[in-house]
Amino acid sequence: MKNELVTLAQELHDGIAQDLVVLGFSIDGVIAASANENIKSELRVIRFTITELIEKVRLEIHQLRSGTEPINSNATSNFSYEIQRVLAEIIRNIEQHSQATQLQISIIDNGIGGAQAKTGSFGIAGIQERMANLNGETLIESSENGTKIVLHIPLDKNDKSIDS
Repeated sequence: MKNELVTLAQELHDGIAQDLVVLGFSIDGVIAASANENIKSELRVIRFTITELIEKVRLEIHQLRSGTEPINSNATSNFSYEIQRVLAEIIRNIEQHSQATQLQISIIDNGIGGAQAKTGSFGIAGIQERMANLNGETLIESSENGTKIVLHIPLDKNDKSIDS
């Protein structure tokens, strides 16, 4: 049974995982070549999804090869999902009930820092593009003591870019 699992892991790695990596690189090329910011933004969403799929496949390959589950794979996935749901509910309540005209979101961690725009990486660029679509501002401070990201977003109900 162990050999069959290793063979399956090899097939996943050499097949689906590699196909997803190639697809991701192809999308990166289209993003770099595109002048249309809306298309770039939408392609980055697809690219992030592909990156998540690659990670899921990698975790499955690890599990098949080792016969054990990777450390914190479910905890990390569950944590991320739960935080996203909490933030989505908070934002939904603000939109529906608060009558606020602006929103500020601050995320601060005590990690090793290093949050900065990097060539070939689209995480921070994607955040900044989305904030620009919302007429918002992004402040990123990062040092060896951690990272602070502050998002300032106007909630002008007459601004249709917020609803789209």
